[in-house]
Amino acid sequence: MQSRIVVAGAGFAGVWSALSAKRLIGIQGKVDDIEVVVVAPEPSLVLRPRLYEADASGMTHPLGALFKDAGINFIRGTVETIHTGEQTVNVRHVSGPASTIKYDRLILAVGSTVSRPSKVAGVQEHTFDIDALDSATKLESHLQSLASLAASPGRDTIVVCGGGFTGIELATELPKRFPNAHIVLVENGTEVASAFAPSSRDIIKRALQDLKVEVKLGSAVTSIDGEGILLASGERIETKTPIWTAGVRASPLTQQISGSKDGISRLHVNQNLCVPTDPHVFATGDAACAVADTNGHHALMSCQHALVLGRFAGHNAAADLLGEPMMPYSQAAYICCLDLGGHGAVIAQGWEKELKLQGDVAKGVKTLINQQLIYPPHNVEEAMAAADPIGLDSDQLLEQLVKVVG
Repeated sequence: MQSRIVVAGAGFAGVWSALSAKRLIGIQGKVDDIEVVVVAPEPSLVLRPRLYEADASGMTHPLGALFKDAGINFIRGTVETIHTGEQTVNVRHVSGPASTIKYDRLILAVGSTVSRPSKVAGVQEHTFDIDALDSATKLESHLQSLASLAASPGRDTIVVCGGGFTGIELATELPKRFPNAHIVLVENGTEVASAFAPSSRDIIKRALQDLKVEVKLGSAVTSIDGEGILLASGERIETKTPIWTAGVRASPLTQQISGSKDGISRLHVNQNLCVPTDPHVFATGDAACAVADTNGHHALMSCQHALVLGRFAGHNAAADLLGEPMMPYSQAAYICCLDLGGHGAVIAQGWEKELKLQGDVAKGVKTLINQQLIYPPHNVEEAMAAADPIGLDSDQLLEQLVKVVG
């Protein structure tokens, strides 16, 4: 009887899980013995790292032809319920009735969602975000509609709530798209880009200053309504465009697996990305809390980590069914590329994010990554070759990218 690997999700981790699983199955000559199935709402990859840019609605990449050429079956729907005891998932199809699908191995690549704390009154009802394609498209439509309104402080002020990676990229992108708007970046902590080393943070601060983005530090948002936001200090900022970028959590589907989770709902996994409480379930991408190196660093919720996590998860799920050795996940090197809009970019190295490159060269590298490297190949042979879990480390890749952009 044919075995089945079900991949829940078609983000970066899901796409590369399916391709990597199919790659090993093909190498072992077991194409007829193991089926690979991807379940997702659409046969397309949302380029989530680019949703801060203009034309958010166009930030997708079709997957149907690639999946077909690779022999990967696609089900257009959403996994709603996981029954680990029966090894089944209930799928709500985009069109048609729900169904139950049996799996021999399940790869949970369901990603994450923006986290809106209930203690902030009005955050659910009144904030925009760029967490998903539909919400980023909604924000873009709203921003374009502001020109039809009468001038006012609320119309002309855009507030980005959250001074982390996403908030900074969005806040530095907005001035060139809306040069007459007053951009405010609100951060609860005492520093923007607090995860970056001072060498990198100084460049980020300078970019915000040069782009005339007003930064409010130590400013917790306490409530939001349709006309503005209120800070814990008592200050009110009039705005019709409050954008929430202050954190994400793993998909609620992780709660249906009995294994332990971290503080943002990611499933703890072993070195092979398997959930210790269930040997038939693998977690990857933003759904996995995975140790990335021998120093105890954990993979981050980033495209860079999702790409590699997916390759290892798919390979190991297939290897487990084939009786082949699994490959322990490792991603010791880390390069962080942060877009700074009209001020270029910052490339930071290592888990401490020390400054490596800045300015035009860094911008060229970031552009190459955003516009080319994160896209899966159209050619199935190239995609299968790229699905090998063992590839260039981040330092080698950066060296190659710098050579390409000069």
